Amino acid sequence: MGMGRYILARAALAVPMLGVLLTLVFVILRVMPGDPCVALLGGRNVTPETLDRCRQALGVDQPIHVQYVRYLEDILRGNLGTSIRTGLPVLQELLLRIPATIELALGGMVVATALGLVTGVYASLHSDRPLDHGLRLFNVASFAMPVFWIGLMLVLLLSVRWRLFPVGGRLDPVAAATFEPITHFYLLDTLLRGDVALFVDALRHLALPALTLGFVVSGFIGRMTRASMLDVLDKEYVTAARAKGLRERVVVLRHALRNALIPIVTVVGLQFALLMAGAILTETVYSWPGVARYLIASIEARDFQAIQGTVVFIAIFISAINLLVDVLYARLDPRIRF
Repeated sequence: MGMGRYILARAALAVPMLGVLLTLVFVILRVMPGDPCVALLGGRNVTPETLDRCRQALGVDQPIHVQYVRYLEDILRGNLGTSIRTGLPVLQELLLRIPATIELALGGMVVATALGLVTGVYASLHSDRPLDHGLRLFNVASFAMPVFWIGLMLVLLLSVRWRLFPVGGRLDPVAAATFEPITHFYLLDTLLRGDVALFVDALRHLALPALTLGFVVSGFIGRMTRASMLDVLDKEYVTAARAKGLRERVVVLRHALRNALIPIVTVVGLQFALLMAGAILTETVYSWPGVARYLIASIEARDFQAIQGTVVFIAIFISAINLLVDVLYARLDPRIRF
């Protein structure tokens, strides 16, 4: 099967999955207790006529099947609704916040991949030795620790006690008041503005949230890397490379790790969903103005239009990432296309 047909087939498989997910989101939000109009209007000194007008304006007074059809039509048109809390289109607000979340997730993925590969490779090269046992324990512990606890400990040690990194936000408050973003990816924008000092400041603000996210995910990548490397190190071509007299570093990096990366690429991509889930707590701990923090604020305000739109947006985004991982996997190992 050619790569084009493979991509189309994988994209077609994502459609029913998204359909089920969109339906579940719609049903869950409709059966949840509480009235969005009561939450919007405050619930005090509100007449029944005012509540009826609010429900009519939001469309929640319509039969459930009518709401569902309109919900699907809006999504197909790219309309995720209007936030009850802010009065702005949900899609517009998400597009302003998604760069912050992507920047955080990419930073966390860089930390997780680097930490996972290093611990996994070293553990496999020292299999069943004390270093292997220590690294395996480290990987298990990092995967088991709650995100919020890691975040609070890093803040306590690296921000409060040693003052190495700022506690929260994306930039120093004084600089943020006058900074005009271009793409809303602050690391990129500060470079585009030619302000190296501000780039360093943005990097320092990103460090702790990225470390928190990356530390949690690194454990799983480390365990997968160790298992994959142990499998590859027993192959004949690795033995032949050593027999040729190649240096151990060349054997490990060029012959063993390169072939061991195929399953790891899939794991790294799938862990992106875990990163998005972890970002909900991380963005809250570090006051990071991303999509997850917007979702938390919407839940607190019972802004069901924003909740619905955000969940749909995240689902489509993760589906796109999974499709990208599948394509990359097929590129690395063409056998899976057949």
